[in-house]
Amino acid sequence: MTVTAGHARRVHLVVHGGRPSAISAALSVVVGLSEHGIDTTVSAQDDEDGRLEAAGVSVSDSAPGTELVLVFGGDGTMLRAADTAIAHGVGLLGVNLGRVGFLAEAEVGDLERVVEAIVTRSYTVEPRMCVHVAVHQPDQSVWESWALNEVSVSRVADLYVLELLLEIDNEPLSRFGADGLIVSTATGSTAYAFSAGGPVMWPQVEAMCVVPVSAHALFSRPLVVAPTSVVTISNPYSDARVSADGRRGMLAQAGSRTVVTRNSRHVNFVRIHESTFTDRLVRKFRLPVQGWRVDADGN
Repeated sequence: MTVTAGHARRVHLVVHGGRPSAISAALSVVVGLSEHGIDTTVSAQDDEDGRLEAAGVSVSDSAPGTELVLVFGGDGTMLRAADTAIAHGVGLLGVNLGRVGFLAEAEVGDLERVVEAIVTRSYTVEPRMCVHVAVHQPDQSVWESWALNEVSVSRVADLYVLELLLEIDNEPLSRFGADGLIVSTATGSTAYAFSAGGPVMWPQVEAMCVVPVSAHALFSRPLVVAPTSVVTISNPYSDARVSADGRRGMLAQAGSRTVVTRNSRHVNFVRIHESTFTDRLVRKFRLPVQGWRVDADGN
């Protein structure tokens, strides 16, 4: 390909600096991209030892002019990188260096394919619904954030049960005691919500799943509501911890209302493989597909 002076393509790297394998994988991809005239950037916190900068990667926390955010790490690193991807309106492509790595598209053995896909732009983009959260406190202050996976409201101390009032579209639905409550997207349905007993939702499903956590109530089943719904969780008597993707959070004082709605923006996941979500579930969760009575010899 021909690169016009002053119009070089650029990819921003987000790297789990605590994993030497992530740095090594990133360095390999940097070499491949640079051979095709594609520049790379990385934030200072992801290159503390300077190895990426020494390899020609520009250090920048703002990712100016990037066309893609390329991630080397696990799901936690993917969630961190989503901040940059949604801020710039660009795709998010993950290389798994974690354990399950459900959000990542590629594995370490796919690095050549990753480079080829970026160079030739031979990939598809899968928009993922996000949510917006606003916490209205008794002093009239409002804390706002967003989440790709989920918003959770949970008790602050282990000594008490958190009483919550759940409303859907401004209508009271149920009041109960619990350890907390999760409002999940389809993307987050395989994460915290799944561990709490929520259903798995296919990525194309645009909906919110409301999952009580250890609720002391007869009616405590997960609820799937429309993407246009307004989910309101009030904590009338005790302080609660509100968290977005487990990364951004605040202390909601007693008497606060947490309102979760559909976000106007999406996170665009980059796909370089044609594998289905079903295949991903089977591989990542190692689900048996031949019958639970099959022995080691396949009989």
